[in-house]
Parts: sequence; structure tokens; C-alpha cells
Amino acid sequence: QVQLVESGGGSVQAGGSLRLSCEASGYTSSVVRMAWFRQVSGAEREGVAGIYLREPTVFTRDSVKDRFTISQDNAKNAVYLQMNSLKPEDTAIYYCAAGTSPRGGWYPRAFAYWGQGIQVTVSS
Repeated sequence: QVQLVESGGGSVQAGGSLRLSCEASGYTSSVVRMAWFRQVSGAEREGVAGIYLREPTVFTRDSVKDRFTISQDNAKNAVYLQMNSLKPEDTAIYYCAAGTSPRGGWYPRAFAYWGQGIQVTVSS
């Protein structure tokens, strides 16, 4: 089992920045990639950014590509999502996810472990 704990969410005005953190514990040696997803009420959960932990490969959703950056700290078993130039449409619950397989794309079904989610609210 892998446990994930997110932190760093909150409320910010448009144009502002937030940094989300996700720390993993438990059987972390089984994790090969981690990602951030987000979800708004009534919509499907969507991948925002992801990273393979043992190779320099990242995924970033087109709509956030110039604003969001995912990074990792293997010593802390942590991943981060730096979010700049936030827009009201970035408002969502953000989830950290960990996957034990490199396959399946950046879709929720490909990730075995999930954090509890953290609210990000961007006001105009």
C-alpha cells in the first residue's frame, strides 16, 4: 500500500501562484510514476501533469503547459505542482496519484493510489 498526502491548496486571485505538495509513504518502491489530476463537480477527473520517477519524462496538459510545472524530490518521496498565472478555470479539487505501472496513459484508471484531494480556488 502507498499513502499519499497533499498540501498547499487554498484560495488565490487570478494571476497568482500556488504550490501543491504530495508526499508518499508506505511501499513507495513500487511506484514508477506520479501525477496530479483535478476534478470539478459534475465533470470527469482529468490529468494535469505527471512524471516518471526514474526517467526524465513528464506530461503536462496543454491548457496548463506554460503555467504549471511538476517536479519531484526522490529523497522525500514527494512530487510538487507549481502553478503560476492561475485562472478561475483552474478552480477544482486537485488529487495526487501514484501508479505502479508505466502503461495506461495519464488517465485515472491507470493509477492505483490516490490522495484525499485538496481544494484550489481561483477568483477573478
